Amino acid sequence: MPGSSPHHNDSDWTEPATVSKRKAKQAIEWRDLNYQETYICPVCRHGQIAALTLMDAFACAFCRHIFTSNLQEQLIHVEDSSQPMTWRWNGHNWKAANQLDVDLTIVVWLVGLALVLLPPALIWLSSHTFPPMRGSTWAWFPTVWISLTFGAHFTFVAWLLAEHYQVPVYITSKIWLREALGRR
Repeated sequence: MPGSSPHHNDSDWTEPATVSKRKAKQAIEWRDLNYQETYICPVCRHGQIAALTLMDAFACAFCRHIFTSNLQEQLIHVEDSSQPMTWRWNGHNWKAANQLDVDLTIVVWLVGLALVLLPPALIWLSSHTFPPMRGSTWAWFPTVWISLTFGAHFTFVAWLLAEHYQVPVYITSKIWLREALGRR
């Protein structure tokens, strides 16, 4: 080829220094899941999980969840929860590995929607079927009652969904509240 070096071929080509430095840094940061190191907790994302002495398991120092591991597949599974949660270690952080049961998820959302909308709708229907007299001192009460019912049911369903999905912010705040109240 004209203008090319006789000693140049595609296999001798080296990458620019910035790309090779970035790859070297990623290779250093990447690490396998093993029992000798600590990792950020995938549940609370605040504490560190470390191996339990004389066991093939991990535990979080903050939220106190216990995890079993599969080192060959780089997986951990939380054992002390009613929800079957599994995470895969990708060398840098955790990725959810379990697939939620779609049928259960749809049922949870439909029941939650019914719990939020049905009670206020029933109160609204009764207040429009038998409205208070205009100008009476209690004419405002149905509107406030509908609002309070909606707010209370929405809070209840939001709490149930946070428990179902184990939202990290919710778990962390629950643990901080437990520690603030002096309970372990």
